[in-house]
Amino acid sequence: MRNLALLTLLALGAATEAFTPAKLSSSRRRAATLASSPSLVVRPSSPSASSQQVDVETGESLVNSAAARYSGAGAAAVNMNAYNVPLDRSIEEWVANLTPASSFMEEGVYLGAKSSKELFVDTLTFEVNRAGGLGLELLEIAGGREDGLGITLVEGVVEGGNSDGCGIIPGDSVSKLTVRRKSASGGGGAGLSEVNEETAVSTECLGFDATVEAIFDLPQIETDDETILVTVKRLRRKPKVTMTLKFPPEQDEPDATIELFAGENLRRAMLTRGVKLNDALSRRFDSGGVGDCGADGTCATCVVGVSNGMDLLNPINEQEKQILAKNPRWRMACKTIVGFGMKEGEMTLQVNPRQWDQ
Repeated sequence: MRNLALLTLLALGAATEAFTPAKLSSSRRRAATLASSPSLVVRPSSPSASSQQVDVETGESLVNSAAARYSGAGAAAVNMNAYNVPLDRSIEEWVANLTPASSFMEEGVYLGAKSSKELFVDTLTFEVNRAGGLGLELLEIAGGREDGLGITLVEGVVEGGNSDGCGIIPGDSVSKLTVRRKSASGGGGAGLSEVNEETAVSTECLGFDATVEAIFDLPQIETDDETILVTVKRLRRKPKVTMTLKFPPEQDEPDATIELFAGENLRRAMLTRGVKLNDALSRRFDSGGVGDCGADGTCATCVVGVSNGMDLLNPINEQEKQILAKNPRWRMACKTIVGFGMKEGEMTLQVNPRQWDQ
C-alpha cells in the first residue's frame, strides 16, 4: 500500500528530492504480474468500458452506467451506491482488457469486470482540493511489467484528507486526473475574456509506479483553493428483478421463477428462457388475424398481466396505452423494460392473460 496523500503533495508542488526509490521500496505492496496472470485479457470492444457523463457535485453518472446507457434502463431512480462491490471482491474481479478500436472508444487497455454478466464498470468524477494531496491510499493488484501496465486500486481514504467524504471508496480505480484553470484570452474588440484550460493525465490500467509518474506530469499548484477532477472506475453489480410467472389453469403448469437484469427487454428475456408468450387464442390488434409478435408494439399478441411490480417497468407509451385501454394491468412484453431506472425487486406476471377468467 502506498499513500497517495504523500505522492500528490510531492507531485503537485513539494520538493521532489524527498521522493526517493528507497522510500518507495519500503512500502507494503500487493502485486501480481500481468504477463503471468489472467488479469490481462483480449476481448472484443464492449460498451461497458465507455466513459459516462457525470454530475461533479454528486459524483453520480448522469446516464448512471454503461449497462443502463445501452440497454434502455433509463436514468437511475435509486441510489446506485447500493450496488457497489466491496474492496475484497473488487480485487478479485478487476481485469485489464486489451480492446480494439470501435465507435465507442479508441484502441487501448481498459478496465473491465471478470464476471461481466453480473457486474458492470461505472465511471464517476469527483472534485477534490489539490493543496495537501488527495488523501488516498493505493494498492497495486497487478503490475511488474516494463510497459507500466497494471491495475491499481484505492485501498483506503485518509481520514480528514481532501478525498474524505467526496464519494471515492475502496475498490475504485483512478482512471484520470484533470486540472482546470481559467486564463485570459484576447477577444478582439471585446477585450480579454476568461477561458477554461484543462491538463489531464490518464492512469487507467497502470501499475503503481506508472501511476505516480503520470501524477508528476500534472502542473504544480498555483493557489491553495485549486481543485482537481478525479475520475474513477467503479465495479457495481447489475440490479436484478425476480419474476414469478403464473400460467393459465388449463395449461396445468407450475409457477416458474426467473431472474432478469435491469434493462432487459421482457419479451426477449422470456423467450430466451423458454417461456412461450404467443397466446393461441389471441388475434392481432392491427390486422385481426393470427400470428406471432413481431416486436413492433402493434399486434398485442405478446401481452402479459402484471399482478404486482408495475413500478419496476418502464412507463407505458401512448400507443400501448390506447391499445390496452380495456386492460390497464396488461403490458406488451415486446415494449416492456424490466428494472427501469436501475431498480430491482420482485414481481408477478400472468402469462397468456386472455386465457384467465376475467
